[in-house]
Amino acid sequence: MTASFYYDVGSPYAYLAAERVDGLMPIDVEWHPVLLGGLFQATGRSSWALTEHREAGIAEIERRAAERGLPPMAWPEPWPGDGLLAMRAAVVAHQLGRGREFALQALRAHFREGRSLNDRDALEDTLARAGLDPAGVLEAATDQPTKTELRDLTAQALERGVTGVPSIIVAGEVLWGDDRLEDAARAAR
Repeated sequence: MTASFYYDVGSPYAYLAAERVDGLMPIDVEWHPVLLGGLFQATGRSSWALTEHREAGIAEIERRAAERGLPPMAWPEPWPGDGLLAMRAAVVAHQLGRGREFALQALRAHFREGRSLNDRDALEDTLARAGLDPAGVLEAATDQPTKTELRDLTAQALERGVTGVPSIIVAGEVLWGDDRLEDAARAAR
């Protein structure tokens, strides 16, 4: 049995989960990039970060990060931003067998260092830290097959019941939120 972990590198909750998921799960975890904006569009929702709940949400994330022993959060400007190219790069990294490494590096750059992945230099640096060729990945990220694959991965996640990130599927059950990782670990035993 394996677990499927769905993420978008623009999600601070995905950052919190990504830092813990492999260590908590007693089974192998497969990481899957999905476009959170595509999930929002399909479900008729939008980001809480664009509402009056933004400050409370940021405070909650910072509290959770501290409780979990993570470094203080550093919020990129702008946040949320346009993460489309970064998520297409995540697809290419996934194809190259370095998806987990890229996702962790991207989430850390975004939420530990406060670097916007909209910035090409930050994205190139993140790709290099993940052991990838930045120029090659970014070239492939702009190709139509990569764009199509990101849409397809997001549609497949929706078909499996994923409506937000982070989500983890264990034994056919979709658990949404970084606060559900312990439940996922119990379900995997």
